[in-house]
Amino acid sequence: MKKNVFVIILVSVLFSCNGSQEKKVKKTSSIINKTTVKDSLKEDETVSDEEFKKEFDILLPRSYRTYDAKNPATSLSEKWIELYEENGTYYLGKADFKTEKDFDECTGDSLVSISPKNKVIVFMDLPELKTGSVKSLKIKKRKVWPKEKVSYAFNSVDYVFRAEGKVLSQFKTDPDENEEQIFKNVANYKLYLTIGNGTEKLLLAEDSFQDTFVELLFAGDIDADGKLDFVFGANRNYEEERVILFLSSKAKNEDTVKKVSEIAVQFDC
Repeated sequence: MKKNVFVIILVSVLFSCNGSQEKKVKKTSSIINKTTVKDSLKEDETVSDEEFKKEFDILLPRSYRTYDAKNPATSLSEKWIELYEENGTYYLGKADFKTEKDFDECTGDSLVSISPKNKVIVFMDLPELKTGSVKSLKIKKRKVWPKEKVSYAFNSVDYVFRAEGKVLSQFKTDPDENEEQIFKNVANYKLYLTIGNGTEKLLLAEDSFQDTFVELLFAGDIDADGKLDFVFGANRNYEEERVILFLSSKAKNEDTVKKVSEIAVQFDC
């Protein structure tokens, strides 16, 4: 009888040990999977949360709203450099402007307007730029639609833009310079740039537009390093004016350009 009782106790202990070990294995496996998922999420969040940090400020010749008693236009001074056009030639010069105060009926607050003497493309808080004429290209096509390529040559180097995206619809607009114009509603837009024999690189991307599109405003050598720099208009909706500046001298890779500054002004009502 005692022998039978001993056998029963021994079998119970063995089953108890096996069950405990199985639970420990399952628990350990669960922790490993959880850690892997957590690390993966961190990587994704790092990419998605990465925000562009401008290297210096830029401003446009326009009106600016005042928020919390602050107005962007008041930061402009004669130390800034302006990129302007005169009779088809582009120049860099010291900012030549005046500011005027006005009232915004939409917000019920004050406005400050920048009125330049010249036909300014953009003001740059980059006083080290050399003033004078700027070598530039005549822009033959300002909009690069999906599935299109546009190439330029500067100092014997080819610059090739290529675009991807989904065309949702298109329609005819008023003819410009005796040429029929087509406007397209585009989503998931990506604009790539290849310089010389370098690798094609993504220049900018936008998920959607509202009656607007990306437009090349200027292509020329702003920083006097013998390579092209670019100013893009990239309004995401019809109540925004947004400009992005790319400079070659700020890029880590000599074969590309770098986004160095951006400004987006909302004028919704």
